[in-house]
Amino acid sequence: MAIACFKCIECNEEACELYRDYRNGIVKITICRSCAKPVDKYIEYDPVIILIDAILCKIQAFRHILFNTRINIHWKLCVFCLLCEAYLRWSRLQSSEVTGDPADIIRYAKEWDFYGMFALASLELGVYCAGVLAVLWCVRKLDGVSVDTSDLLKALLLSCYGKVLLIPAVIWEHDYSPLCFALIRVFVLTSNAQAVRAILNCRRRLSMFAVGVGLLLETCASHAVHGPQTSSRALLPELYT
Repeated sequence: MAIACFKCIECNEEACELYRDYRNGIVKITICRSCAKPVDKYIEYDPVIILIDAILCKIQAFRHILFNTRINIHWKLCVFCLLCEAYLRWSRLQSSEVTGDPADIIRYAKEWDFYGMFALASLELGVYCAGVLAVLWCVRKLDGVSVDTSDLLKALLLSCYGKVLLIPAVIWEHDYSPLCFALIRVFVLTSNAQAVRAILNCRRRLSMFAVGVGLLLETCASHAVHGPQTSSRALLPELYT
């Protein structure tokens, strides 16, 4: 008996294969036995279409990426997103502290502030992910369902790809930049919630609740590091200042 290693993007049921090759150029997409729809229609789609559907937060696109592909770039993507966020925080910090003192040139040449912003962004992301995973683990354990934390962590890290948009938001900074930062933040949180739904096949309420708890813990971590005057950074656009 074949081992089920794929999942239907429509109903989340397990499947043994995505398509069957009959040779001579004849390929037939596997039909799900549960919902009678193609197990994964995206195997025929161009990657650009898949990316657009993922940006639109379609859960089918998330299931295709998380279950039916062999993407293992989540750690690299995580580091890149952290660099983007650290650069944004650092650049705004520099712009607010520029002076005519020649001593600043030596201090800026070292750019220790950038590494500090990277460490801070890493800490906040770690707290956020830990909070989300803890909530989901506790809730699912109460329901008697096992939770694969590695898959959940991979889904959370991959769904943070929206942070890449921080770079163009900095390059083309304008009067509406704070609004752009807020929208990027909302987009990332929405993607996180959809990724959780795709992995656990749970209700939207649970995924949103877990993401909300993670965001709250991230805010507390930011408060503990920065003090009361910046305690709202994880919730507001000023997170990146």
